[in-house]
Amino acid sequence: MTALLVALGAAVGAPLRYLVDTAIKARTPSAFPWGTWVVNLAGSFVLGGVVALTPLFGPGFAALLGTGFCGAFTTYSTFGWETLSLLERGRTALAVGYAAASAVVGVAAALAGHALLTAAAG
Repeated sequence: MTALLVALGAAVGAPLRYLVDTAIKARTPSAFPWGTWVVNLAGSFVLGGVVALTPLFGPGFAALLGTGFCGAFTTYSTFGWETLSLLERGRTALAVGYAAASAVVGVAAALAGHALLTAAAG
């Protein structure tokens, strides 16, 4: 049953990631990988909320939304590839800034999602 929940979450997360990433790239022609950055930050926020709510809703909730949806929606591999691509194109400062901003703001987004949903669940 858990594997089915993960698959269902992933079936929503992966196409949504593609659609969000594609829409952002079309609107922000830039060397900075805005699409991946936005989906990873949004996914971090959602995952923080999932962690906050899992004690209320149980492990199936975490499997569906945490592992399934967030796992498919966010992407560490694309983040790594885009960072490497920036380095290969001589955009060292942008690559370092992207990597640092992704880590710092990603953790901050997870903390914010956790705090917001912890307060809401009260």
